[in-house]
Amino acid sequence: MSSDVKERMLRRAAKDIQSGMTVNLGIGLPTEVLKYVPTDLPVCLHSENGITGVGPSGTYEEADRNLIDAGGAYVKRVAGAAFFDSSVSFSIVRSGRLDLTMLGAFEVSATGDLANWIIPGKFSPGMGGAIELAQKARFVSVIMMHTDRKGNPKILKECTLPLTAKGQVNRIYTDMAIFDIRNGELMLKEIAEGVTLPQLKDTTAAKFHTPDHPIPTF
Repeated sequence: MSSDVKERMLRRAAKDIQSGMTVNLGIGLPTEVLKYVPTDLPVCLHSENGITGVGPSGTYEEADRNLIDAGGAYVKRVAGAAFFDSSVSFSIVRSGRLDLTMLGAFEVSATGDLANWIIPGKFSPGMGGAIELAQKARFVSVIMMHTDRKGNPKILKECTLPLTAKGQVNRIYTDMAIFDIRNGELMLKEIAEGVTLPQLKDTTAAKFHTPDHPIPTF
């Protein structure tokens, strides 16, 4: 994926983070969304290792070795940030206080099933917080490449990998398109600039509905 395509995808995802939200950004591509969130936008970023008020990643010279996000990246904090133990952090998640979580994925099904914690036969550090984030956040988004490194679709009729959560994904951002999942059906919302509808259909292993109006691009 070119840096331009990746940036457009991340910028588009960042636009859906609204003023006043409490948001959790998952490890990988979702964490990079933070680069494109305006620094003056009043949002509360939560990290499940025990921080609210996460700021942007700092440089190596600025890094505080005691201040990291759930993925182990050095981060800054914003005014009003708070620190707490894991029980408090997951109480925030379990009580439904997160307006939005953005997660990475290996696969997503057309009905909103999420598989993002293990590929059998490969090392995984564990299920992590994604299982609870996907079940308890008010809105669940996935940010991922449209196909894997071998060109296989990652949006499927049914997931083939062990599930993280069933029927919880509301929106999917990829380098080719944005889909919403409504009432168990996959709906095309926007298409990436330069991508045609036939190309999208060829690389999506699930049926999806297209809008009656011209498809917006990003």
